[in-house]
Amino acid sequence: MQYDIETNIMSWEITKDPIDHAIELGNFIIHLSKTKKPVLIEILNASKFVGQTDEVKLEGIKKQIMETN
Repeated sequence: MQYDIETNIMSWEITKDPIDHAIELGNFIIHLSKTKKPVLIEILNASKFVGQTDEVKLEGIKKQIMETN
């Protein structure tokens, strides 16, 4: 996991798979492979996110990923 203080973006590379497309869910950009597996997750305005992880609804995010083309 990396944090860029200048852009205030936290990046989490999950796999080295090629990125096919991305979806934006609020302050999250989730880069997906062709098989809809998350490859990279970016958190925009990360300084506001830190400490609020309990508010993230992971099941809702998973559902939206599976519904994308």
